[in-house]
Amino acid sequence: MSEFNKKWNELADIKDELAVRDWFMGTSGNLSIRLNDNHFLVTASGKDKRKRTSEDFLLVDQEGKPAESTFLKPSAETLLHCEVYRQTEAGCSLHVHTIANNVISELYGDAGEIRFQHQELIKAFDMWGEDDILTIPIIKNFADIPKLAAAFGEHINSDKGAVLIRNHGITVWGRTGFEAKKLLEACEFLFQYKVTLLTIKGGL
Repeated sequence: MSEFNKKWNELADIKDELAVRDWFMGTSGNLSIRLNDNHFLVTASGKDKRKRTSEDFLLVDQEGKPAESTFLKPSAETLLHCEVYRQTEAGCSLHVHTIANNVISELYGDAGEIRFQHQELIKAFDMWGEDDILTIPIIKNFADIPKLAAAFGEHINSDKGAVLIRNHGITVWGRTGFEAKKLLEACEFLFQYKVTLLTIKGGL
C-alpha cells in the first residue's frame, strides 16, 4: 500500500471514530494528516463526515491550496492546519465543534484560558506531576480565517497541543494520528467533566 493510501485510510478511520461520537454536527469540523514536508490531506468542505467516500479528503500544499486538479474545496479552517504543520513536526491535526467545548470556551473566554489540575486525563499531555497544570488557551472567533489562523498560531509551541476558539470549537494536534485523537478525547472528557461539575454546584 502506498504512503498516500495509508495516510488516507488512517485519517478516514479517525473520522469514523469521531463520527460515532456525533462530533460532526451539520458537516462541521475538519481533520488533516501530514503526508510529507510539503503536503497534507484535509477534509473536503461541506461533506457529511458520518459517511465514508472517495471524496472525503483532498491533497493540499503548505499554503492550504489543492495540490491537484479537483472540484473539491478544502475545509474552511485549513489555514489553521497549515500553521500546525508549518511550526511543528506534528503529523495530525483535528478540529471539532461540540456543545461542551463551546460552553467551556464561553464560560472562560474572558480569561483567555482554562486550566485543569488534579485530573487524571491531563496525563494525555504528558503531565505526570501531582501538581501539574494543563492550560488550554481560548482565542477569539475571528470571522476572517487568516486572522483566526494568525491568532491560533501564536499558541503553537510544541509538537502537540490544543487551542479553543470561543463559541466555535477546539483544534488539537499531535505527532501521530493516534496521539491527536487521544488529546482530543482527553480534552472533551475534561470539558464535559467541568460542565457537569458546574451544573451540580450551580455555576462558576
